[in-house]
Amino acid sequence: MSDAIADVLNWLESRNDIQSLRAAVCDLNGVMRGKRIPVEQARKALEGKLRMPYSLIGLDIWGEDIEGNTLVFSTGDADGLCQWTGRGILPVEWTAHPTALVPLWLADENGAPYLGDPRRALARILDRYKALGLTPVAATELEFYLVDPQSQRPVGPVSPVTGRRLDSDAALSIDEIDDFESFIHDVYEACRAQGIPVDTAIAENGVGQFEINLNHVADALRAADDAVLFKRTVKGIARKHGFAACFMAKPYGDRAGNGFHVHFSLVDTEGRNVFDDGTDQGSEIMRHAVGGLLAAMAESTLVFAPHFNSYRRLRPRSYAPTAVAWGYENRMVAIRIPGGPTGARRIEHRVSGADANPYLVLAAILGAALIGIERQMSPGDPTGSDGQGVVPAKLPPDWASAIAAFETGTHVAEIFPAILRDSFIACKRQELNTFALNVSDFEIETYLESV
Repeated sequence: MSDAIADVLNWLESRNDIQSLRAAVCDLNGVMRGKRIPVEQARKALEGKLRMPYSLIGLDIWGEDIEGNTLVFSTGDADGLCQWTGRGILPVEWTAHPTALVPLWLADENGAPYLGDPRRALARILDRYKALGLTPVAATELEFYLVDPQSQRPVGPVSPVTGRRLDSDAALSIDEIDDFESFIHDVYEACRAQGIPVDTAIAENGVGQFEINLNHVADALRAADDAVLFKRTVKGIARKHGFAACFMAKPYGDRAGNGFHVHFSLVDTEGRNVFDDGTDQGSEIMRHAVGGLLAAMAESTLVFAPHFNSYRRLRPRSYAPTAVAWGYENRMVAIRIPGGPTGARRIEHRVSGADANPYLVLAAILGAALIGIERQMSPGDPTGSDGQGVVPAKLPPDWASAIAAFETGTHVAEIFPAILRDSFIACKRQELNTFALNVSDFEIETYLESV
């Protein structure tokens, strides 16, 4: 038995109040799926002896099987092995009874990585960086809304301090942070218990909208883990406080969307940031990485905006990008190079919504950057704050176009294994078709007797 497994089992022995565990993998939509198991089965889960069907990775957002999925019908819905990711114990204190999460990823029967698993996709990209002697250092920023869970449509929460419902924007309001201090404090405590490196918190532009940043780590797989676990934690703590936490890309049509921004740099085997050449412009390797990000951006949009609602966020004249463009200290473009000390030179990728799967997002970003570095791609001229130099190419304007671009994309074919691409496309097509069959109340009200 490994020391890591022994440490987990020892911790569980010290927690007599924990009677069950959650053993789960992350599906293509970023949803955790798995089993509630008795605490006595902890060793079984940690030693990779649990089994779950491969098909659970590709379920649609409603948890339905994909019609015609070969993993279901031609294989008899076969099971794969569930291997522990090695992440330390993840206590969950916000449920009715304390529990803990055992994070898993799927493997084939022979123990080889199952390439349809989104966490495996990111791991493959990181192996390619390792072969080049490079290590991505990544940090993430996630935005979310607190909403009233009793309302069918999103409305602002009631302030725990004033007793009044929030109904206006409060960007960077310290008062709003103070009003929700109890909730934010519990989020930070839960994150610390799980080893999630939380940094600053701010009130964002929307009603009841917040952003909490996670510190950079020299392990992009862990950074993606942190983002997945953070979303789950925020949702759980919000319920504990009588709110619901919403990571939809655009829950309000007339207010700010929820973004998921990724910052990254690359360090070599001696720990040097290869994006830093001592100038404000950054190194050639940084610009090549930007070139790859721009080249793959349109065909990767489905990863960054994977849902019907996602495309409500990607609108002109917002802080969400619509053009394939980059710039220095410019938050209006897709790829921003932040200012500051040259030693901290990094790339900020601003396309993704908070509704995206962090494993797929980081795989798409780092995979595209690697393609740019390997092929020494030029990013072209940066966009200035006055809008000059805007690259004319646009992101796909809607979900169907993004699915088509992903399906035919040559760069995403290099980044993601075929089995994952096929599963993701099938999932998104089924979800798109389901939305097409549902006519909204607004459509009925508008057209019923007027056309």
